[in-house]
Amino acid sequence: MFRAYLKTAFVALLLTASVTAQAQEDDHSNDHDNHGAVAQDGGRINTSEEITSYIEHHLKDSHDFHLFSYTNDAGERVHIGFPLPVIVWTSEGLKTFMSSAFHHDDDGNVIVEKGGVDLVKYHTKIYELEAGATAIEFDEEHHPVNASRVLDFSITKSVFGLLLIGLLLVYLFGRLARQYKTRSIPKGSGRVLEPLVLYVRDEIARPNIGVEKSKKYMPYLLTVFFLIWIANLLGLTPLGFNITGQIAVTVCLALFTFFIVQFSGNKDYWKHIFWMPDVPVLMKIVLIPIELLGIFTKPFSLLIRLFANITAGHFVVMSLIALMITLKAQFGAVGSTSISLFLALFISVIEILVAFLQAFIFTMLSALFIGMAVAEHDHHEHTGTGEEDVDEVRERFV
Repeated sequence: MFRAYLKTAFVALLLTASVTAQAQEDDHSNDHDNHGAVAQDGGRINTSEEITSYIEHHLKDSHDFHLFSYTNDAGERVHIGFPLPVIVWTSEGLKTFMSSAFHHDDDGNVIVEKGGVDLVKYHTKIYELEAGATAIEFDEEHHPVNASRVLDFSITKSVFGLLLIGLLLVYLFGRLARQYKTRSIPKGSGRVLEPLVLYVRDEIARPNIGVEKSKKYMPYLLTVFFLIWIANLLGLTPLGFNITGQIAVTVCLALFTFFIVQFSGNKDYWKHIFWMPDVPVLMKIVLIPIELLGIFTKPFSLLIRLFANITAGHFVVMSLIALMITLKAQFGAVGSTSISLFLALFISVIEILVAFLQAFIFTMLSALFIGMAVAEHDHHEHTGTGEEDVDEVRERFV
């Protein structure tokens, strides 16, 4: 498996490097509030500002699946990719169309008229223009003054990736389940999945939740583990996925853990929060707000850790690939490309480990929080005599 992933990372890096070396700025890179820069020299990305803008665009979600762009012999920009469905709720109701209607514009220059409303896309967000407006306008703080945000239910690139992973998991685990009906040892993809399932059960679920109680939560833990792991691996391919690098995705995953923990909490769990046993009354009053705050800081740490690590990893990899451009003047084309390739390949191999590690950490902490909520606590009442039964002391020692 490691060799296969290593080969995939190497091929992905070469493809990404070749595209980046000839990358040219799309129309949506023109940013009117100086958050980006207009690429010069026929759209090629040559400056650090243009590179930063390009990386920031890559890390965001998008309404179309854009692989790469190039300039043809006629000097026209050609975009390679495919559109995705746009589903928005406007003042005139629900409107649906394909993202190709925007013609890869992300600056609000292309107006899409659908059922009496004019829609524009600006910085990956879709706005509805007021009646009579021919272009989106902004105030000094760069807020739109003649347009309003619409409710966006579109199938974006991240949503498409989640649906793809979901279908893949249903297929793989459905196939594994069917194999157990006819054979004791699975084959094919099932032979790869089985040790991972056992690993989640024996090393994550049972030690933190318990042998019997963990059976109830295994479906959730397995789903979270494989969803995050596969999403992280897809993010290392040239397809441009950044699913777990979207804060909305990590928030939803953390909320699932949060609600499972709260609804699974037994009386001992809530008692330790609101009236901790064997603690002086004054200290109990002090600990109540701290414990209540801890209910929310636990899922917050889950979502921030996953989001920050994946986003930072993608930013570092793309920045290292961009060294072939920024260091070209100092080391030449061959030298800068060699340095970029070596460093980016090194980080990409580490990112393969990080992809698994982040899935493991999220699943482990989720199991730990669930285990804390369902654990049974035995509290012995103190008699105040200071004497202990000899048999109890001997049993505890043994």
